[in-house]
Amino acid sequence: MTSSATTPSEQLPDPLADRLEALEQRIGDLEQAVERKDERIADLETQLDRKDERIADLERRLDQHDEHLDETEKACERLERATAAALNKASANKERVTELQSRELEKGAHLREETVDEHDVEVPDGRLERLTKDDGETYFRLPESADPLDRGNVSLAYGDLLPIQQLARMHDEMRRAAANTVPTRLAAKLWQARVDDSVGDNPWENGCREIAEYVKASDLKHWIRRQETGISESYAKKLVSRVIDAMLDLSKHRLAVRKRTERKNGLKYTERRLILPADAEIPGETGGDA
Repeated sequence: MTSSATTPSEQLPDPLADRLEALEQRIGDLEQAVERKDERIADLETQLDRKDERIADLERRLDQHDEHLDETEKACERLERATAAALNKASANKERVTELQSRELEKGAHLREETVDEHDVEVPDGRLERLTKDDGETYFRLPESADPLDRGNVSLAYGDLLPIQQLARMHDEMRRAAANTVPTRLAAKLWQARVDDSVGDNPWENGCREIAEYVKASDLKHWIRRQETGISESYAKKLVSRVIDAMLDLSKHRLAVRKRTERKNGLKYTERRLILPADAEIPGETGGDA
């Protein structure tokens, strides 16, 4: 007698065996579906992790942008304050310049048209006159304005004067605005001392023959120290050369420098002199009248 092993489904009636086999197939399909879902879940978790990392990176970048924005806003506020201060200063400077221009026009100055706001300057009756001069430039002046040098019959426009004469006629405040270096301002003062007796401190000396007036370099050094209090003798000595250079330039070289041998205490030495030649062409002056 022989026997063979049989599966449970083979031992069951055919309908039940078929149903059990179908269930086993269904379970197998479900297990595969679960595995696929597990894989999908794992894939989604991986993607989620990457998104979390991306979000964290974006949040860090957003924080950096916020910090940069804060810095930018602070910088803008500083610029706004600086701009407001600059505008206030510009407005104050314009008012100051306009006031100085008004004074100069009342004194007979001729000012270039492009430098004057005719609606802001305050002059008698608000009247200004335009004129075009030989240099082709247009100027403002008061109608029938006086000669800038107050030389009676000599008729000169402000623009006809040498730069050194123009600076010498300015008020200290206007001169400081027009001349941005100490040597230039000192040069204007030195010229003013020569032509205006009311200045008082005049280092110029009368010359003879070919020289109308002159000032020694040593006297100029002491004069500079009297004008600029608190400076050392060595710095004043340096300023002498710079002031002389400014005088030559601003006078359009109507002035000159000469060296002369002097004798003091039995010793000879050579000293520079800033001279005004007797035949120099100075607007409003004649040779020998300085």
